[in-house]
Amino acid sequence: MKKAHKKRIMNVWFPWLVSERLVRREPELAKHVLAAIEERRGRLVLAAVNRRALHGGLKPGMVLADARAVQPTLQTRFVNAAADRAALVRLANWATRYTPWAGLAEGDSLFLDISGCAHLFGGEEALAADLVARLKDFGLTPLTAITDTPGAAWAACRARQQEATILQPFDSLTDAMTALKEFPLPTLRLSGDTLDSLTSFGLRTIGALYPLERRALAERFGAEPVRRLDQALGVVDEPISPIAPVPAHEARVACLEPLTTREGVETGLRTLLDQLCRSLTQSGEGARQLTLACHRVDGTAARIRVGTSRPSRWTEPLFRLFAEKLDEVDPGFGIEVVTVSATRVEALKPAQENWQVKGGGGAGLAELVDRLGNRFGFSRIARPAPRQSWLPERAVEDAAPFAEASGEWPAGRERPLRLLTVPEPVEAMALVPDDPPMQFTRHGKSYRVKAADGPERLEGEWWLKDEPPRDYYQVEDDEGRRYWLYRQGLYGGGEKPRWFLHGVFA
Repeated sequence: MKKAHKKRIMNVWFPWLVSERLVRREPELAKHVLAAIEERRGRLVLAAVNRRALHGGLKPGMVLADARAVQPTLQTRFVNAAADRAALVRLANWATRYTPWAGLAEGDSLFLDISGCAHLFGGEEALAADLVARLKDFGLTPLTAITDTPGAAWAACRARQQEATILQPFDSLTDAMTALKEFPLPTLRLSGDTLDSLTSFGLRTIGALYPLERRALAERFGAEPVRRLDQALGVVDEPISPIAPVPAHEARVACLEPLTTREGVETGLRTLLDQLCRSLTQSGEGARQLTLACHRVDGTAARIRVGTSRPSRWTEPLFRLFAEKLDEVDPGFGIEVVTVSATRVEALKPAQENWQVKGGGGAGLAELVDRLGNRFGFSRIARPAPRQSWLPERAVEDAAPFAEASGEWPAGRERPLRLLTVPEPVEAMALVPDDPPMQFTRHGKSYRVKAADGPERLEGEWWLKDEPPRDYYQVEDDEGRRYWLYRQGLYGGGEKPRWFLHGVFA
């Protein structure tokens, strides 16, 4: 069994996100003392400030009138919480270049589960340096911390306030307690009231909580401090909610030099598909939907999605599906990270063989269906499948090309090659009312019947009480053409029976 990677979590904090977003929208604000304001209890207060404002004595929570008295040149803009959150969501999506486990965290920050991913970028230090450098190019000021738990990473990021804080993995609970004990108590992600209550008792650091009994701590201050402490120390698990669904299988590569040609992308794609297919084989699964993501230097990403008609874990057929769409990928100034993910998988029996036709050198039926489906849409490709009904027009339905049939074709019932979707009314003549027709007229043309076989009586389905029975006949005209006619209704039953053409035999 493959050894699981030790969990490593990165917290990426944007302490100036609000003001830096405003500056990106209005670059001239970079030279001013700036604050985002909001209304609280009938007063305008500072919700966020930039560094110029902070160094000038302003801080969040100040009343606007008092802030203007301190800084008369203060520039203000109203808080746009929706726009700030949208910016954070975009950053989380961007961060999927490093790991699919990228999600939002409290306080204008992100959580990234980089377990098993850091080596692709040269280690944790190199990954953090790369992330910080790119975010700086976007005009942002990130602070990061990497450790074993989300709570510890969040605390270390705010306690150290460095571009890259990396704590050694915790080999035991004692290691975790030692690493966090000197961090200020506010870094434990406590609500304001709980934090005020704890500090009023002289508790200033996370380590100050260690000697207290858990039951006494919970009884006096509620469950929050115990829960947050256990999460930070790793006593209880704290899952990260990714911003996008995490694929069942994924392979990624960080390029030493940005890819600028199709040939480079093809080489990376083939390598990643080999890795992905090995992972699928180990799990006994096959891919039904896959996504190729090419993360460019400018922070944008080009994505290609393909689907398969049945589970697949073979490199060449999957590569050809992507190859038909690679012209859609614009490398821009270069592609630095390439990922291939299986976003939908299904169990695949080991007995299934490669799609390639043995000895023929051509593509198999499944590969043909996949190519057509990705080009025109899988909803346009179907095969006839049996449906439980006695009436011919209801006894067949469209099914996916390789879906297992829900029923079986009935034996002993010959049906025409071409079945009309809607039976066509015709005029027919018979010697005796219940006999087969001697001739029939269709579209003004008369057909003389040379031979006939039947009838085959089909009753209407029981829940369609008003539908009369049908008597079907196979007839052959004097030119050798064979038709499938039926008489609907019975003589002497009230309404006069009518004749219909329902199909044509080969």
